[in-house]
Amino acid sequence: QVHLVESGGGLVQAGGSLRLSCVASATIFSLNHWGWFRQGPGKQREWVASIASGGTTDYVDSLRGRFTISKDNAKNTVYLQMNSLKPEDTAVYYCNRGPTLWLLKNGRGLDSWGQGTQVTVSS
Repeated sequence: QVHLVESGGGLVQAGGSLRLSCVASATIFSLNHWGWFRQGPGKQREWVASIASGGTTDYVDSLRGRFTISKDNAKNTVYLQMNSLKPEDTAVYYCNRGPTLWLLKNGRGLDSWGQGTQVTVSS
């Protein structure tokens, strides 16, 4: 099991930006596929974005263009840059890894979740 620690959340006004970080331990980071997920108030956790071991990225269609996923293999860290934030982006954000991109995107076969980081966007 990998240990995941998310950070970078906070309170921001609509239109603002945040960059989330997720540090992963006890894993060969570069060989894994990584993803960001979020769970809004009263909602199920949903996939947001993923980055393959080779660097290919994918996003939920509604967030494409506003969110950018990246990673630093040397730092065992995956990032989520969020721009033009909207109140509906308010959620706890989590990262995780998946054995395949399809499993990652569908939330299957993942590791235990970290504590997440709270993002609150005020209108």
